[in-house]
Amino acid sequence: MRSLTFVIGTGRSGSTALSRILNAHPDVLSLNEYMASVGDASFPEGKVTGEEFWQTLARPAPHFERMIRSGLPLPEFLHTGPPGGPAADSDGVPALMLMVLPHLTDDPDGLLGQLAAAVAAGPARTPAEHHRALFGLLCTRFGRTAVVERSGYSTGWAPMLREAFPEARFVHLFRDGPDCALSMSRHPGYRVISLLREIKARAGAGSLADLTDAQVRALPADLSPLLGDRFDPALVRDRDIPLRTFGALWSQLVTEGAEFLDRLPSDRGTTLTYEHLLDDPAAELTRLAAFIGVAPHPRWLRDAAALLDHGRRGAARRLAPAAFEELKQSCAPGTRVLAG
Repeated sequence: MRSLTFVIGTGRSGSTALSRILNAHPDVLSLNEYMASVGDASFPEGKVTGEEFWQTLARPAPHFERMIRSGLPLPEFLHTGPPGGPAADSDGVPALMLMVLPHLTDDPDGLLGQLAAAVAAGPARTPAEHHRALFGLLCTRFGRTAVVERSGYSTGWAPMLREAFPEARFVHLFRDGPDCALSMSRHPGYRVISLLREIKARAGAGSLADLTDAQVRALPADLSPLLGDRFDPALVRDRDIPLRTFGALWSQLVTEGAEFLDRLPSDRGTTLTYEHLLDDPAAELTRLAAFIGVAPHPRWLRDAAALLDHGRRGAARRLAPAAFEELKQSCAPGTRVLAG
């Protein structure tokens, strides 16, 4: 592994397309939604054995498993187990199998088995050392040299990743505020995020883990089921959530990303704007390749343009004027931060 880069951002900003573009580069190991899949559980305190670390990757991601069981899988999921999702009595889908391994190979089950044997046999290490060793295994398996991890809704991870991987580089990817917020409002994952944030606000809790039984019982009947192992998907799909809620979320996330980037040495961080990528993919990807440390192969640059969707640009401007203005105002704090 020659270099390690994390792409952080709000999500709904062309990031999935960027992962596909990076995966097509012959030197890049594209880890699609790796951090979103393995989460905090893969960074336990102290040193852990290879077997203990592997279990953090092989067990299901609870938040994603809950959505699958509820009939509300994310469109980003590439593998959800048997038709209709895991059976009620099954262990669920291993975290790496949802979006990470199917992005890399047509045989994710085979790759999972190979990794299980190799990782579990590893010595006791810190979590960061285990992650680096896993990245190295995957680089060797696919003949890649540069690792790029990209997860949506990931600005909150950045400080922890910087501490765990001080050698890493960071790309802050963002998109026009109203367009991104509108896309969030139509996405089941971001609708769940907004409702869980509402639950915390109503209960006055810093995190969902801090909720008491009394606080849960005091929640409205259309919110408390979201904390269970399974919920009615209509509670998420049909709820009227104001667009300004997503504008405020976008503002918070881009502010987190911008402030984090400001604290980095100049050679460790850069930005990538979705609109600039659409306007001039060759120039932006050439710049990105240089930052990652790989060559901008002409064929790769040429093929990348076909993976970009221009049709969603300016979607927010197709809203009614009053709705667009309200959404624009809710995005204004983040817009000012990016402009500065």
